[in-house]
Amino acid sequence: MNPVLVALGLTLFAGMATGIGSVIAFTAKRTNFRFLSIATGFSAGVMLYVSFVEILVKGGDALAQRYGEAAGNWINAAAFFGGMLLIGLIDNLIPAAENPHETHAESETRPLHDPNAPIPDFEHQDETRPKNGEISVHDHAHHHHKLMRMGLFTALAIGIHNFPEGLATFLAALQDPSLGIAIAIAVALHNIPEGISVSVPIFYATGNRRKAFLYSFLSGLAEPVGALLAYFALRLFVGGGNGVFPPQVMGILFGLVAGIMVYISVDELLPTSRAYGKGHDSLLGLIGGMAVMALSLLLMQ
Repeated sequence: MNPVLVALGLTLFAGMATGIGSVIAFTAKRTNFRFLSIATGFSAGVMLYVSFVEILVKGGDALAQRYGEAAGNWINAAAFFGGMLLIGLIDNLIPAAENPHETHAESETRPLHDPNAPIPDFEHQDETRPKNGEISVHDHAHHHHKLMRMGLFTALAIGIHNFPEGLATFLAALQDPSLGIAIAIAVALHNIPEGISVSVPIFYATGNRRKAFLYSFLSGLAEPVGALLAYFALRLFVGGGNGVFPPQVMGILFGLVAGIMVYISVDELLPTSRAYGKGHDSLLGLIGGMAVMALSLLLMQ
């Protein structure tokens, strides 16, 4: 099978998970915050382990072959922190109020699947964390047009975030399909709560489940679209006649991908996992993700 199609399929799968999050929000009898905590922690564990143990090492090896070990290591480190800088700049362009990784309390999501549940009063919310550990709801505007604006901004924010994530998944799958599968699963798990974040305000603004799902799904499609745009741009400027990238280019790209995934894990996934969970849920997910990734890499040797 064409490796480009395989990589695109995996990237599409990862992006479509925002739609899965929307479906869960509308069909689940209650939001399983512990599952979301462990899942996002697991995703962070996979990303961190594979970034440091596999992707960064492969990038360094490719650069060392072209530039020598000393220069290759310097370039690899620069690419790694360059990836962090890139996703950090993107993150800072998104207004904090529309951050796609804000968590939603059960009282906010209950009316999505229970028509008899009271609509929460978004204008007056307790900003303190309840003693039972339930996540406190964050401030939404009361008016429908403000809720719609928030939902659209959240979808846009997720779409912007998903461009570099799509590139990371695509390039990893293009180089090593088995590695791409692991990263695609990790990205998909962390896209599920993002889908919920889009659905909540849009549903309350419109009362339309289909529209809430559509915007959630479209925000995830930014992942394969971003991957394709980046792939064709790279092929145009640095790819050979057969579309194969030179080793030094792949080395730099791997360094960028590793930096992007580490930033996402530390800045987004782990705080989200801690917010959703109780006790050591996020740590269990993190260790579980690392263990599964380590076992997968060992079995594939």
